[in-house]
Amino acid sequence: MALIFIRTAIIFVTLLAVMRLMGKSQIGEMQPFEFVITLLIAELACIPMADSSIPLLYGVISILAIFVLHQTVWLIDLLFRPMKTVICGKPSLVINKQGIDSYQLRKNNLDVSDLVESMRSAGYFNLDDVYYGLYEANGSFSALPKEKLTPTLPLVLIDGGKTVEKNMSISGMDRKELEEFVRQQKCRLKDVLVMTVDGDGRVYFQKKGKPYSILKCEVKGKW
Repeated sequence: MALIFIRTAIIFVTLLAVMRLMGKSQIGEMQPFEFVITLLIAELACIPMADSSIPLLYGVISILAIFVLHQTVWLIDLLFRPMKTVICGKPSLVINKQGIDSYQLRKNNLDVSDLVESMRSAGYFNLDDVYYGLYEANGSFSALPKEKLTPTLPLVLIDGGKTVEKNMSISGMDRKELEEFVRQQKCRLKDVLVMTVDGDGRVYFQKKGKPYSILKCEVKGKW
C-alpha cells in the first residue's frame, strides 16, 4: 500500500512539473497537438501507478519523452510558420456579411445547431448579431459583434433543409404553414440552409449558397 502511494506521488509530481513547463492550464486553450499529448500523458501516468510490477522509471521516462516531443513540435511551429497550419490547423470563418458559410461548417464537421449553440455560449442569440464569426484552431468561437444586438431568443425551424419539429411546435407553426412561407421565398424546403424565428415574428432566412434575409411572419406561440 505504501509503495503504491509513493509511486503515485512521484508520478503526480512529475506530471505537475511537465504540465507547468508546457505552459497550459486549461484544455480549452490547447492546440490539437497539445490536447493529444495531454491524453497520452494521462494514459502513461496510469500504467505505473496501477501496476507495481512495471518499473516506475518506465513511466517517468515516457512522460519526459512526451514533453520533449511537445517542445520539438512547439519549436517547429515557432521557426517554420507554414508548419503551424499543418500542425495546429487554422481559423475557419463560418459567418460573414453574407450570412453562414455552409462549406466552412461542413469542413469542421459542424451544422447550424452547433453554430447556434456556440453563439449562445459567446452571448449572441441571433445569427445576424455578428458581422463575422469564426472557430479558432483550438475550437473556441470568436465573433465581431454588431453595434446593436437584437434582444430576442430565436428558434431554429429549418436546419440544413430539415425541419426541427420541437421548435415548430413551440412557435405554433405547423408544417403546412412553414412550407407555404418557404414557397413565398421562391424555394423549396430542402434548399433552405437555416430559418429561425423569434417571438416577435422576426425571421432569419438563408438559402443554401445565398445571402441571408431578415423577414417577418406570424407566430402563435409564446416563449
